[in-house]
Amino acid sequence: MLEYEYQELRFPRGTSRSAARQALTEHAEYGRWELARVRVYMDGSRRVTLRRRIIRQPRLM
Repeated sequence: MLEYEYQELRFPRGTSRSAARQALTEHAEYGRWELARVRVYMDGSRRVTLRRRIIRQPRLM
């Protein structure tokens, strides 16, 4: 079964699309995060949820 860890980013109203894209690109390239969900609120702010797989090493006896 796959396990994921999650990270949430919030972008306030007025954040440009290019600035948000740049921040998400950096998380994806360097932290190996992938986009899980984007919620856009009525006031224009965004909440972005990122996820990445947790890789567990089997124990050696």
